[in-house]
Amino acid sequence: MKELLRSNNLVEISYVTSMLKSEGIEVHILDNNMSIIEGSGMAIPRRLMVSETDFILAKNLLEEASE
Repeated sequence: MKELLRSNNLVEISYVTSMLKSEGIEVHILDNNMSIIEGSGMAIPRRLMVSETDFILAKNLLEEASE
């Protein structure tokens, strides 16, 4: 697994997750529960992870979407 994105922005994470899943890329979100349990909400960013084989494609899709 490789980290594609690290963010506290739930809308951004949701959008990127949806975009990648529509392309058949499996997404795992790490630190989601820790971010909630921490209490301050923004102290621990969530990490969006993809497989190493999908990383380049996912990275290119993310870059295209941000243009």
